[in-house]
Amino acid sequence: MLSRIKTRITTWAKALKRDAHAIYLASRDPRVPWYAKALAIAVAGYALSPIDLIPDFIPIIGYLDELILLPLGIWLVVTLIPHEIMVECRAKANVAAQRPISRAGMAVIILLWIAGAVMLGWIGFSWWNRP
Repeated sequence: MLSRIKTRITTWAKALKRDAHAIYLASRDPRVPWYAKALAIAVAGYALSPIDLIPDFIPIIGYLDELILLPLGIWLVVTLIPHEIMVECRAKANVAAQRPISRAGMAVIILLWIAGAVMLGWIGFSWWNRP
């Protein structure tokens, strides 16, 4: 019984993740109405934003926005996007999820960010320590 519940939750979470990627892809499609694009951008922005409606550190209710608002937002966007386009975008999202993850590429990007931050810090330090 418990394993079935876990399986259903895992399947639901994977579908939600796929649909989040699919609405991102759909927001870039010229056949999607402007209001669906606007809502897709708002939902994706909220999902990626570090600022939450209810802060996550509050026990139990801190994750309610992720458990209720995000799925509702994704569902609303999916209903506004034409079915054919959503099928195409879901297929593209499935293909993207099957691609291997490049850990070397991730390491290079992280090193570039660190190098940029160090260089910016060095420039700022030299600027403020001028005579």
